[in-house]
Amino acid sequence: MAVERRQVLIGVATVVVLILAAWTFWPSTPAATTTTAAGNTRARGRAAAQVETPGPVDPVKLDALAADRLEPGDTPRNPFRFQPRVVAPPPRPVVSAPPVTEAPRPAVPAGPPPLPPIPLKFIGVLERASGVKWAVLTDGKSAPMYGRDGDIIDGRYAIVKIGTESVEMTYADGRGRQVIRLSGQ
Repeated sequence: MAVERRQVLIGVATVVVLILAAWTFWPSTPAATTTTAAGNTRARGRAAAQVETPGPVDPVKLDALAADRLEPGDTPRNPFRFQPRVVAPPPRPVVSAPPVTEAPRPAVPAGPPPLPPIPLKFIGVLERASGVKWAVLTDGKSAPMYGRDGDIIDGRYAIVKIGTESVEMTYADGRGRQVIRLSGQ
């Protein structure tokens, strides 16, 4: 009994699917044509089909391909405004100017090369009760070095002035003044 019922349901579903397929793919007949003020729609369709083309049509105009064109940036066209197309004036003949010779520049006197930066880091300040400040400097390779205003550090550098966050140093001979900021390392 269950088998018969199942077969009946499958048969009904198949018939419904076939009816839907036939209805979807069945060629529809055109609806009754209505006459409008412009005329009969069937007559217009026939008239459009009867339009003759005047001889063979050249799909590519070869002479237009060889014509000179403007570069895209040469036209003052704004695509966001409606305005008539601006025709560019014909290109002017190029007149070459005589080459400009640059006057020789006077030689800049070459002085001594600049001094290399002082390779020390300022890592802190020690202040005594008497008000004397000591700068703590390091080169990253050896033990920290200490010095007051006017002291020579590492035999090559002199401390000019010790501030709160920086120290002003020169080479021992007084050249190459630099300010080294507190790095905290």
